[in-house]
Amino acid sequence: MGESPREEQLLRSSPLFGGMDGASARSLIAMMTRIELAKGEVLFNEGDEGQALFVIVKGKVKMARTARDGRENLLGLLGVGDMLGELSVFDPGPRLSRAHAVEDSVVYELPKSVLDAWLDDHLEMSRHLMRALAQRIRRLSNSMADLVFSDVPGRVAKAILDLGHRFGRMERGHVTVRHGLTQEELAQLVGASRETVNKALADFASRGWIDVHIGAVEVYEPERLRARSR
Repeated sequence: MGESPREEQLLRSSPLFGGMDGASARSLIAMMTRIELAKGEVLFNEGDEGQALFVIVKGKVKMARTARDGRENLLGLLGVGDMLGELSVFDPGPRLSRAHAVEDSVVYELPKSVLDAWLDDHLEMSRHLMRALAQRIRRLSNSMADLVFSDVPGRVAKAILDLGHRFGRMERGHVTVRHGLTQEELAQLVGASRETVNKALADFASRGWIDVHIGAVEVYEPERLRARSR
C-alpha cells in the first residue's frame, strides 16, 4: 500500500481502529488502498452501490445530497481521521449522499469484501466496528436534538466550535478556522436560512467573539460561544 508512518498514525486515529491492538490495526491497514483526490474530485455519488468505506488522512471532503428541485444540501464537512461510507458497507445499498474533495485530499479505501474476510479471522474486532457505528448514531442523535431544542444562534455557535475543533489552527493568539464553506453551506450545516445564520454571525462579531471572512472564521472568545451553544 505504501502508506507513510504519518498516514498510518492518522489512519489509526479513526474510530474504525479505536481500541484495536497494534497487530490487528496493522493487518487491516495493510489491506487498504491509498487514493489521492484532486480538489473537486468525486469519491462517490448518490445512488452508487456502497462497496467500501473510506478514512481521510489529508484534506477535507464534503458530504452532500441533492434535493428534488435540484438544489444541493450540505450534510457535513469531514476531515482527517473521519470515516465515511461505512453505513453502506454494513447495510448494503445505494449511497444516500455524494462525497467530493474540497481540496487536494488523500483517503484510504477498505472494500466490503476485504473487511468481511478480515472479520472472519478477527471476530473479536467486531466490537470496535460496532463502537464506531454507535459513535455515528450518537452524533446524529445529538444533531437532531439540537434542531429541536436549540435556537439558531446556539446552533451557529456550536457549529463554529465543532469546525474549530476539527479544522482550527492557533494563529496570533487565537484560533483561525479555514472551513472553506460558503455562507449558504454553513446555513445548511446549521439547518437554518442563510439570513438567520448571517444575523447570528454578525451578532457574535459585534460582541468581539469572532471575525468572519470568506471561507474562514477567527475565534477570539471560544468560552462565550460555548456558553451560547448550551
